[in-house]
Amino acid sequence: MRILYTIIIGLALVACQTPRKENKIIRGNAFGTTYSVIYHGNVSENVLVEEIDSVIEVFNKSVSTYDPESLISKFNAGDTTIVVDDIFKEVFFMSQEVYKNSNGYFDPTVGALRNAYGFGDVDGLESINQNELDSIMEMVGFDKLHFNSNNTISKQHPKIYLDFNAIAKGYGVDRVAAVLEEHNLSNYLVEIGGELFAKGINVDKDVPWTVGIEGIQSDLENRSYTHTLKLENAGMAASGNYRKFREDPVTGKQYVHTINPITGSAERTDVTSATVVAQNCALADAYATTFMALGIEKSKALLEKLDKVDAYLTYFDSEGAESSYATPGMKLRMMD
Repeated sequence: MRILYTIIIGLALVACQTPRKENKIIRGNAFGTTYSVIYHGNVSENVLVEEIDSVIEVFNKSVSTYDPESLISKFNAGDTTIVVDDIFKEVFFMSQEVYKNSNGYFDPTVGALRNAYGFGDVDGLESINQNELDSIMEMVGFDKLHFNSNNTISKQHPKIYLDFNAIAKGYGVDRVAAVLEEHNLSNYLVEIGGELFAKGINVDKDVPWTVGIEGIQSDLENRSYTHTLKLENAGMAASGNYRKFREDPVTGKQYVHTINPITGSAERTDVTSATVVAQNCALADAYATTFMALGIEKSKALLEKLDKVDAYLTYFDSEGAESSYATPGMKLRMMD
């Protein structure tokens, strides 16, 4: 896919920029971005790098839309006879869970829309009129897919285009964390392109892992953070619409990368950023995108129903002023 988001809010490893010798750090490339793993233990860095790279390769062969030979690319090209692997299957059913919980506001079948707006892996349309939008919307709807008992997937429309970008990178973080679990490591922090999973504590400092929430005014070259929070045995991901957009050359209208699957629009809601903590990074990733599409009031209502999902949302209030909302659980994690 590159499972890289076109837009995410960067998250800093605030407490871990200058680790002491007790911690080990490994770095590499994954999903079109970089990864880092900070851990405490006797496992060789070389061993972990080799295993992590292997996991990334298998992952890309399953759900990367940027690999023309991946399972998802073959499915999007029209092959509904392919038998999907465990990675694809797990991402599919996690996506289905969030799709149902959000009443369709999280929907990986927006791939056709994302491509049309120019935020996918193909060139976008120069301009999008209502007739073209209506035609594309016939290909949108996760409920138009059926997962069969033989691990194939049927689709109601032949051109339905699956794009797991809004969950897959978070799931990739979880798969890297699983590598560390296999070595019985109890204290580590995994980061891929700003998305995180933390377990245990920062042994160097004998404190919980501390991470930062980037402000919407932060400069790419000189990032600033509005809050720091403790992250323990949880995943964290973020999304925002404030840096990248596409302008229609005909109408001058701006389109953002977060797409509303219900209307097909790529327009800003009142939510400007969403930072989410969940039991794993995949769910944090998916819900961060969901809240961007829902808007503030629907996001609050959904958060009240979700178990073990916390969020910090920034938004514009009814008078156009910048404001923020944090769930009670997120407030407990915040250190400032």
